[in-house]
Amino acid sequence: MFGAMGNRDHDECVRIIHAALDAGINFIDTADVYSQGESEEIVGKALKGRRDQVVLATKYFAPMPEGSGASRRWIVSEVERSLRRLQTDHIDLYQQHRFSPDTAMEETLGALTDLVRQGKVRMLGCSTFPPERTVESHWIADRLGLERFRCEQPPYSLFRRGIERSLLPTCRRYGMGAIVWSPLDGGWLSGRYRSADDFDPKGRIVQLANRFGGFDPEAEVNRRKLELVGELEKIASEAGMPLVDLAHAFVLEHPDVTSAIIGPRTMEQLQSSLGAVDRRLDASTLDAIDELLPPGLDVNPHDPSSAPIELGASYRRRRG
Repeated sequence: MFGAMGNRDHDECVRIIHAALDAGINFIDTADVYSQGESEEIVGKALKGRRDQVVLATKYFAPMPEGSGASRRWIVSEVERSLRRLQTDHIDLYQQHRFSPDTAMEETLGALTDLVRQGKVRMLGCSTFPPERTVESHWIADRLGLERFRCEQPPYSLFRRGIERSLLPTCRRYGMGAIVWSPLDGGWLSGRYRSADDFDPKGRIVQLANRFGGFDPEAEVNRRKLELVGELEKIASEAGMPLVDLAHAFVLEHPDVTSAIIGPRTMEQLQSSLGAVDRRLDASTLDAIDELLPPGLDVNPHDPSSAPIELGASYRRRRG
């Protein structure tokens, strides 16, 4: 949420990052595509003199002005641009933003392994990969003696529990970390939205939905989410905490989750998220959540923000 896609004030963004570091956060995740490189530039400014205090992660794959993808050509050129924007000589965790059906994983892992051996990258990760592709990557790495993905970055929240079915067990089986994104489900679980009238056209939920065809507060799935927010507010109140704390604490309770990525746009949002750091949920609270939102359930099973590329029409339909 730093740069054109959120907060355009670089100085304020730097202050937010510094406040996070001062509060004990030691992992920063960004991507080349976030605000088309501007987010990486802001992170680079913020880490001057503090680079060794953090595990720095970024990602490649999504469309940039110079190109995109998971080919050797793209990876070896894009990592250099990320290093320049981040003002560092190495990236601690370099992640593939989505699975690529167009590039052999042998080529991708070969290029990434070279970056590790050159010292430009320390560890490798993947983001929003299906479990079967994650397993495939390990088989290829083992067979060819290549570096393997050490962690996966999937969406996970009270409204998105689908990864509990097979992805998180896969991470456990292969000793991978799980760095989950969108624990507030894009803002739905922030406590800000209780009725259709609460949706600001400039708010995160509406803006994100506009990237995938628009937002209709009267859509069945959105009405259902509003109902669930009301029920979750009751559970949070009984547990003695705000909904935003319940949402963050919930994802951190899963033993296979390494950390949860927060995406504050303002200092107020950062402070709100930090309130959940020391929260724990007791068995009765977790049971109440499971009764309302069963394990493995995605409230919106067709969320386009994490849908596999293979579900797109251009992949599914014959050409010409």
